[in-house]
Amino acid sequence: MAHSKALLVLENFIGGKFVPCSSYIDSYNPSTGDVYCRVPDSGKEEVEAAVKSAKAAFPIWSSKSPLERSQILNKLADLIERDLEAFAQAESKDQGKTITFARTVDIPRAVYNFRFFASSILHHTTECTEMATMGCVHYTSRAPVGVAGLISPWNLPLYLLTWKIAPAIACGNTVVAKPSEMTSVTAWMMCKLLEKAGVPHGVVNIVFGTGTKAGEALVCHPDVPLISFTGSTLTAQRITEKSAPHCKRLSLELGGKNPAIIFDDADLMQCIPTTLRSSFANQGEICLCTSRIFVQRGIYSEFLKRFVAEAKKWKVGNPSDPTVDMGALISKEHLEKVRSYVKKAQAEGARVLCGEGVDSLALPTGNQKGYFMLPTVIAKVKDESCCMQEEIFGPVTCVVAFDTEEEVIERANSVKYGLAATVWSSNVGRVHRVAQRLQAGLVWTNCWLVRDLNLPFGGMKASGIGREGAKDSYEFFTEVKTITIKH
Repeated sequence: MAHSKALLVLENFIGGKFVPCSSYIDSYNPSTGDVYCRVPDSGKEEVEAAVKSAKAAFPIWSSKSPLERSQILNKLADLIERDLEAFAQAESKDQGKTITFARTVDIPRAVYNFRFFASSILHHTTECTEMATMGCVHYTSRAPVGVAGLISPWNLPLYLLTWKIAPAIACGNTVVAKPSEMTSVTAWMMCKLLEKAGVPHGVVNIVFGTGTKAGEALVCHPDVPLISFTGSTLTAQRITEKSAPHCKRLSLELGGKNPAIIFDDADLMQCIPTTLRSSFANQGEICLCTSRIFVQRGIYSEFLKRFVAEAKKWKVGNPSDPTVDMGALISKEHLEKVRSYVKKAQAEGARVLCGEGVDSLALPTGNQKGYFMLPTVIAKVKDESCCMQEEIFGPVTCVVAFDTEEEVIERANSVKYGLAATVWSSNVGRVHRVAQRLQAGLVWTNCWLVRDLNLPFGGMKASGIGREGAKDSYEFFTEVKTITIKH
């Protein structure tokens, strides 16, 4: 294949040095469909070297005080922030997301992940109890665990990678991280800043490659006691099986099939623009995106008419154009998968009201071969349809009517996932009641994606195991010990 200009070639980062790899994978620019980058196709050997380096760095890093580690995390945050524009451009090009989203969401959040854990690590306290009658005092102490294996996905590359690296190293662990092979560029760029931030060699190692080769080698490594994974439920099942003989501690943040429940007293002026965002932000490629919209019958037709009219206004095109609302999907295969769900819905008798197969998409000349798709709204779809049961992970949302509170709770809970939900109503009693009964780790009422990193993040059922957040991540990335002293 002839390349008009030199490709970007990434290298693994092991023991504070960039190390070339013997074989590489092509990485595509989703907005053009061209190969633009070569990513190491790492395997057992590279993972072995990275784990060895992380293990060697552990004694020194774990013996630093929380304050020393905090200062280094803050320095790294400053350096990423200094290069925010370069990181945003790279993320947008590599992932297909709009430059606006990368600039306002992904990179600022990556910076904040380091600042947040740099601060929170200074404020944990341990427990102490007294048994006066026995003359005993009990207290707990927490210590870093060792080498953490971190596997992050392609939808929010630097955002979710740093959400794992920050707490892991703040707690005194060293890490071997494997970003998605489809979106590795910003992780590689971050490696260039580690030394300047004062991160000792070997504390952060990044091995690029596929899940089946590099990911599996990391999960199966006997010297990696912790695995934190964000990705698909299917991959998580494999991680669970492979790590079982080693008794590893797992944190799994998986898919969602998130409902929005819109009662007839909802403020549609706020609800419609927010539900458009919750359905189509980042091309619908966020585990927290809304893909099932339940609207109370009294306002169903009005909601649907207004929602579809607004969805049609969304501009899809070149991600580097600051006026576009939606960029390209991650890959050709993923685009085909998402499209196939729309075809299945049509075959089942559902109605596609806008988007895929209904409206035509005009793209700029350079983007004709990119992986683009219009925001797609489907109605007249049955609850048991695959479009209402399976995670599509694209710009597709289904809108259905409901009558009673009792009925909609049961329908909202009738999927295998339980990550997030949104509830729209101006009745305070109702929002509390419904929130309590929804099987979801996160429930937003009259808003979406408002996050406080202090609080637990994660899902129920097939949406994962464990939680992430100030306290939860601290507990995951440390080993607790109870000590009893008789005096």
